[in-house]
Amino acid sequence: MTPTIAIQGFAGSFHQLAAHQYFGPETAVTPCATFTEVVRQVARGTATGGVMAIENSIAGSILPNYNLLQQSALRVTGEVYLPIRQHLLLLPGQTLADLREVHSHPMALLQCADFLNQHPEWKLVETEDTALSAQRIREGHLTGIAAVAGQAAAELFDLEVGAADIQSVPENYTRFLIINTAENAPQPATANKASVYFHTSHTKGSLARVLNKIADHDLNLSKLQSFPQPGRAWQYFFHADLEFDHADQFHEVLQDLEPLTEDLRVLGLYQRGDTQLTASTHAS
Repeated sequence: MTPTIAIQGFAGSFHQLAAHQYFGPETAVTPCATFTEVVRQVARGTATGGVMAIENSIAGSILPNYNLLQQSALRVTGEVYLPIRQHLLLLPGQTLADLREVHSHPMALLQCADFLNQHPEWKLVETEDTALSAQRIREGHLTGIAAVAGQAAAELFDLEVGAADIQSVPENYTRFLIINTAENAPQPATANKASVYFHTSHTKGSLARVLNKIADHDLNLSKLQSFPQPGRAWQYFFHADLEFDHADQFHEVLQDLEPLTEDLRVLGLYQRGDTQLTASTHAS
């Protein structure tokens, strides 16, 4: 089977750029309309891996994706930090004065809230993908409608940039996780990051004891995300990303966390992504 990577989105999307950045520019991708479909494709083996956005530096965490990972048996095997430049794309000859609607993925609209709020006359329409919104404008010759998407989509669908870099903060990044089945998960030679899930007893100080133990072992807790436990009101799972100098350091803290947590599960050990990229690295 030809290796393919499942992505949420379509040709010209940021997920495609993330896949190409991690796996190489010639990597074949399988477009999926939803993140649930990405997980399904990888779990079934119809894709050899997947790319899933997990958080954005402006819009924050994508909480449903934490649930998808927790409920699946997939492994996290890598990560990509991608600079995101969002543009307002229109049919050639259209101007901002012509616009009635702006279409894009909800996270893209959130990233550009400051700019879009300056135009209350525009109706914001949430769609499944940034690039697909651009494609629909071109194929349907939709006047009066713009898409929020990247430069790659503008070039692919021959749209004009009506307003460039409309994200609320110039340095806008999305973190993507690389996911695989346990059978296909590569074993990194020098892992320095891990993703884990756990929950604690619903008692005073239980989470603090976990965090103190992580600090005692001198690990960097780069992410701690809570999300509800279905059927257990006001009780939460926690997703933690831990950075360390060597794998033994992680395994030592893992042993100390087991008696302090419930359902402790390692989602994966991997090489942490490069966070030193600048916004000029990608024009998309």
